[in-house]
Amino acid sequence: MKRTSEGQNLALQAYAQIRTSILSGRLPLGSPISRRKLAQSYGMSVVPISEALQQLEAEGLVESWPRVGTRVRIPTPHDVRGHYVVREALESQAARLFARMASDEQREEIIRLGNALDASYRRSGEEPISNDDHIRLHEEHFRFHMRIAESSGHSALSQAVERHQILTFNWLYDTAANRIDLPPRHHGALAEILAQRSPEKADAAMRAHVMYGCEELVRRFEPRYLAAERY
Repeated sequence: MKRTSEGQNLALQAYAQIRTSILSGRLPLGSPISRRKLAQSYGMSVVPISEALQQLEAEGLVESWPRVGTRVRIPTPHDVRGHYVVREALESQAARLFARMASDEQREEIIRLGNALDASYRRSGEEPISNDDHIRLHEEHFRFHMRIAESSGHSALSQAVERHQILTFNWLYDTAANRIDLPPRHHGALAEILAQRSPEKADAAMRAHVMYGCEELVRRFEPRYLAAERY
């Protein structure tokens, strides 16, 4: 039987809302997810909720177990390191190509975005921020890194960054670890190096930028993962 457009729209709405709740921390790692409660909360049947959760499970954000149910997935150490490896590979190549291919306007833009992003992180570290501000911060981070890939001259590369959701998992990890205290000029300094037209310097700077904090996250998540495994 063919799905109605209304059913598809409801599933997309449910997907977007549940995904945002996970990435913003309203549904923390390991949280149980009730289809019935979500359906009541969103004012829809369990069918679109189930379809949304299937998509989120395919993306690695939730997991379902017999006799346990569905919950927000807690990443394993292997998951965390794997996502960092993929991100390093894609974004270091984007940095090299940006250094070679970006226009003067794109170089100026990325420096402006990097400095603005650092300012946003700095404000977030100085005072408590709302959930909406938290979401905007990570959307700003997403835009900065996507603009580097989009300015590489190869749409297939920016599509790969989106398809592998490497920036999505970066958001998830930062939220779960409450990591907003980044080094000063973490993005502005990177942007300035990318603008120098040296692929080698751009590559090295991006690798250092991407891999920052990887092992710290592994240490933070491992006890939670092991506890969930025993459960």
